Amino acid sequence: MRTPVRTTTAAALAAALLLVACGDGDEPTQADDELTEEPGEGDDSPPQDLPTQTTITLVTHDSFDVDEDVLAAFTDATGISVDLAPAGDAGATVNQAILTKDDPLGDVLFGIDNTFLSRALDEDLFLPYQSPDLEAVDPQFVLDDQHRVTPIDFGDVCLNYDVAWFDEAGLALPGSLEDLTADEYAGLLTVMNPATSSPGLAFLLATVEEFGEDGYLDFWAALRANDVLVTDGWSEAYYDEFSATGTGDRPLVVSYASSPPAEVYFADPQPEEAPTGVIEASCFRQVEFAGILAGTEHEEAAQQLIDFLLSREFQEQLPLTMFVFPVRTDAELPEVFEAHAVVPDDAYQLEPDAIGEGRDEWIDGWTRTVIR
Repeated sequence: MRTPVRTTTAAALAAALLLVACGDGDEPTQADDELTEEPGEGDDSPPQDLPTQTTITLVTHDSFDVDEDVLAAFTDATGISVDLAPAGDAGATVNQAILTKDDPLGDVLFGIDNTFLSRALDEDLFLPYQSPDLEAVDPQFVLDDQHRVTPIDFGDVCLNYDVAWFDEAGLALPGSLEDLTADEYAGLLTVMNPATSSPGLAFLLATVEEFGEDGYLDFWAALRANDVLVTDGWSEAYYDEFSATGTGDRPLVVSYASSPPAEVYFADPQPEEAPTGVIEASCFRQVEFAGILAGTEHEEAAQQLIDFLLSREFQEQLPLTMFVFPVRTDAELPEVFEAHAVVPDDAYQLEPDAIGEGRDEWIDGWTRTVIR
């Protein structure tokens, strides 16, 4: 991210990072290219009826983005045209899919993550499909052994810090979640409400994993006493309250491990070092999936779209369109990610079933403890 200097740079960066903060991003790009086939000149055979081009609908969260040329290449190669149907943030998209499962909104759903996965699987939203491209995917991201969903990308929700602020203050960075409750970090942290924010929920889940169901509320009570600031969404926290990217005075904020490379990528000129950093001990891993919606009339075309989402061409454009990491082990990262992104070795993770069983209760407990 950047120090608050250029309005144009801030606008561009906000648009990109909102893609990562599910539900706060720009409208996705629509692919309007339609392919038609014409009979070849000089063909002596009788005219043949041309096959009707297949059009399928990809239901996404609002943060989905894809390079137009990449999507057009899929249409060129397969004759399958893809309509995009944004349906809100990740949670809203899943809820819409459940409510309309008898008359589905589309053929494939992209953007369900591990925090909502169990809800969708319990509702039998998806048809099983094992893409041959899964052979190139790190097995740690395959969370459904029935292959009702296919992993597409991952990212880590982490505490970000203002590098210059901590340097000037001469204050050591917190080395753990527990450190955030210490007096020296009073009034420095901004988080998001887990009931209204995807990264807010991910950070809450990190605290449940760290402190357990019997201890996470004690931690949040201590944070509340230490003057933690809560916002409804990521944008407000990152651009209004975070000292490195807005007019706020708080040098710690819940954001993403991919936020520092985004700050460098959109800066003009680009700095050698990112102005923000990541506290790796705070990170919770999110994995996004795609699945073929039960009830589709175009199952074979939908399978081809899943294969496309796992192709190297699509995977390698993910970092600079949605600022997430590809799940293919052979996908190359752009230079700015290689230099400035962080992939924690030991990010917090919870099994989707455990999240599904505890999510609502944990959010309710958080609300009673922090917002009262």
